[in-house]
Amino acid sequence: MAIETTPFEQARKVQASFATQPTPFTRFLRTCVPWQMFRFAVINLKMVRIILKSHH
Repeated sequence: MAIETTPFEQARKVQASFATQPTPFTRFLRTCVPWQMFRFAVINLKMVRIILKSHH
């Protein structure tokens, strides 16, 4: 007994097959804790700079 899919479901499956895959380097950066801590610090410094500018 085959399960029939609607045209919408078929189109969604086709679109999903064209989704980009992250490169090994991208996956590494997403899981690298030191890199995430560095980016967190950079973003926080940017926010502090913006906040300090707004108080003048």
